[in-house]
Amino acid sequence: MTRGFFNVPVATNEPVKSYKANSPERNEVLATYKAMYNGKVDIPMHINGEEIKTGNIRNITPPHDHKHIVGQYHIAEKTHVESAISTALAARAAWSSVSWMERASIFLKAAELLAGPYRAKMNAATMIAQSKNVFQAEIDAACEMIDFFKFNVQYMTDIFKDQPASAPGIWNRVEYRPLEGFVYAISPFNFTSIAANLPAAAALMGNVVVWKPSDHQAYSAQVIVDLFKEAGLPDGVINVVYGDPVMISDTILASPDFSGLHFTGSTFVFKELWKQIGNNIHTYKTYPRIVGETGGKDFIWAHNSANPLQIATAITRGAFEYQGQKCSAASRAYIPASIWNSVKEHLTNQVNELKMGSPEDTSNFVNAVIHEGSFDKIASYIDAAKKDNDAEVILGGNYDKSVGYFIEPTVILAKSPTYATMTTELFGPVITIYIYEDEAWEDSLKLVDESTEYALTGAIFSKDRYIVEKASKALENAAGNFYINDKPTGAVVGQQPFGGARASGTNDKAGSAQNLLRWTSVRLIKETFVSPEDYKYPFLG
Repeated sequence: MTRGFFNVPVATNEPVKSYKANSPERNEVLATYKAMYNGKVDIPMHINGEEIKTGNIRNITPPHDHKHIVGQYHIAEKTHVESAISTALAARAAWSSVSWMERASIFLKAAELLAGPYRAKMNAATMIAQSKNVFQAEIDAACEMIDFFKFNVQYMTDIFKDQPASAPGIWNRVEYRPLEGFVYAISPFNFTSIAANLPAAAALMGNVVVWKPSDHQAYSAQVIVDLFKEAGLPDGVINVVYGDPVMISDTILASPDFSGLHFTGSTFVFKELWKQIGNNIHTYKTYPRIVGETGGKDFIWAHNSANPLQIATAITRGAFEYQGQKCSAASRAYIPASIWNSVKEHLTNQVNELKMGSPEDTSNFVNAVIHEGSFDKIASYIDAAKKDNDAEVILGGNYDKSVGYFIEPTVILAKSPTYATMTTELFGPVITIYIYEDEAWEDSLKLVDESTEYALTGAIFSKDRYIVEKASKALENAAGNFYINDKPTGAVVGQQPFGGARASGTNDKAGSAQNLLRWTSVRLIKETFVSPEDYKYPFLG
C-alpha cells in the first residue's frame, strides 16, 4: 500500500570512463574480455524464469575473428514462443498490480549494478560479439543503458503527475494503466542499450514482454538477463526467445492478446510487421501500439561559411565510428565546391590515421562489420563504385574477410546526387560525397530533403546564422534528430530524445516520456461527492 508521494532520485547522465592507458577500467575490461573470449558460454532462452535449452544451437563467433567460437545460443520452436506468451500473460496479473515504486526500484537497482559490477562484463560482451571498440561499448552498453533506466523512472513519475483539473464538487484523476495483453520487443544487434530498453521501457510501465533479441547480440543479451534477474525483476515479466524471426513473429502476432510492438530494425521488416498486424486486426482484443525506429540515410550538409576541419571531423566520426553501423551514421554529405579541397585534405589525413582490427587492441578506431551478409553487401557497392562512371572511390575501398569482416573506411565521390550510395542505406563504413556549386546551396537543400525516403538524423554546418535558419527550415521534415555544427550521431538520453519519421520510424523518441506513454492505457476516474437526485435541468423550468 502506498503511504506517501515519493520523489525518485534525480536522473543524471552516467559519466563516460576514459579507458586511458593503465587506468583501472581499461585493465578490468581487457581482463574480462580475455576471459570471456577464451571461454565458452551456453545461452538459453528464458521463459518464466526458467532456462530453456533446446539442443538446437547456433554458434557465437566474433565478427573480427569469425573462426573463433565463444559460445552458443539455443533456438526456439513454436511451442516455446507459445509458452513465452502464456507465461507473460500469467505474470501480468501480479506485475501490473505492483506499485510503481517497486518497479522503479528494480530498474534503478539495475542501473547501479551496471555502473558497478556489471560494467566490464556488459562492455566486454559487446566488444566480443558485436565488434565494438571499448569507447563505443562504454557509451552504449554501459552509459546509455544506465541512462535509459534512470531517466525512464524519472519520466514515469512525470507522467503520473500529469493530472486533470477538477471542478467544485468532483475529483478527476487519471490512472496510467499497462496495456491489456503483452508487448513484443524486437531489438537490433548494433546497440546493447537499445536491446535492453525495448523490453525494459514497456516493463517499467507495468507491461509484460516477449523479447526477441538479434541473434548477433545474444551474448550481451544474456548479460542483460542476468542484470535484470539480480536487480529483482520477477519471473515471466520479460521472456526471451531466439530463432526464426518469421516463425516467432507469426506466432506472436496471431495471439489475440498481442497489444504492442516495440521495434528497432530495418524499414522493410517493420513495414511487413505493420502490414501483418493490420491483416490480423480483427483478431486482437485491443488496437496494438506500434512503435518503431528503423532505417536512415543520414546526412551532413555544409555551407561555404563552415569550417573545413570541423566538417572533416564530423564525417570521420559520424561515418566511421562503429563501422557506420549506427542508425544515425552519416552516409551522405553535400559539400560546396569552394571548400571541398580543404575538407578533402583534412579528411584524407584523418582517414589515413585510422587503425582497423580487433577491439582488444584499443588503438583500433575501426573494427569488423557484424556478419558475412553485411560484408558482402557493402563490398558489392564499393566494387560497383570503382567501375561506375558516376562515382569514384577516393579513400579506402579495400576489404578482407579471411579472418574477420573488415572493410576499410571508404569515401566515394559521386557525380550524381542520386547515385546509388547517396540514396541506399548500406549500414557500413562508407560515406558518399556530392560536391555542389556554392551558389546552388538552396537547390542542394532540396536534394538533401528529397533524395531518400528516410528522415532519421542529419547535420548542417555554417557560421552564418541566416543560413542556419534557412537550412533548418528547409530541412524541418528531413531529420527527427537535427544537428547544427556537429556530427549527426551520439544522442544522449535526457538531452536528445532519439527517433525519426518518414521511413525511419514512428518518431516516438526513445529516452523520453513520449515513448513511455505509448506503453500506457489511460483511465479517467471522475468522482462526484454529492450526486444529483433530480433529473430536471434549470432550462426545463
